[in-house]
Amino acid sequence: MNQLQPPATRVAEADLRASDADRERIAELLRDAYAEGRLSVEEHSERIEAAYTARTLGELAPLTRDLPSHPAAPAQAPRPAAVPLPPARDESANILAIFGGVDRKGRWRVGSHIRATAAFGGISLDLSDAVFESPEVLIEVSAFCGGVSIRVPENVTLVGSGVGIFGGFDVREQTAADPYAPVVRVKGVAVFGGCDAKARRGKKLKEWVRRQIGA
Repeated sequence: MNQLQPPATRVAEADLRASDADRERIAELLRDAYAEGRLSVEEHSERIEAAYTARTLGELAPLTRDLPSHPAAPAQAPRPAAVPLPPARDESANILAIFGGVDRKGRWRVGSHIRATAAFGGISLDLSDAVFESPEVLIEVSAFCGGVSIRVPENVTLVGSGVGIFGGFDVREQTAADPYAPVVRVKGVAVFGGCDAKARRGKKLKEWVRRQIGA
């Protein structure tokens, strides 16, 4: 008769033999903890030595019991401070182009009144990056055998009209959604020349003196 074999005894997980991969995983957690300041030099050294000499999983477990199971997320680097904008330029309110051209753009101070006169020349007037110092700006245009081009931010109100004699005077009016936004008015005359005023899409005014309503 066959003798009964004794049932196999199940080995507890803590008594299982540790593999090299198990030791290296614990060592990596210890390195992360040391880098984050959770362990002192002595503690890190002692635990690393114990990790690499451990024979069982039970000997590895106490080494990281008081540590997070994953390394902490790296702290976000502080955002660089915003670079201050250059100061706005002071420009003359009278723009004159005779047998030549004038190109005014960038950060410049816009007052309440601008006169643009072009004779056998051209003027390019770009207000899209300008600093408005008045809630309303009047631009008077006189063009004789020349042209005046005006561009404004897309978030201001643009209105106006003019006379074109053997030429054109085109103001593409728009109304800003913000009732306090500046108003740019264009008027004048173009003889054998032209004036073109419209919004520059994608450019929005950031600095202006807000117009008071009902004050």
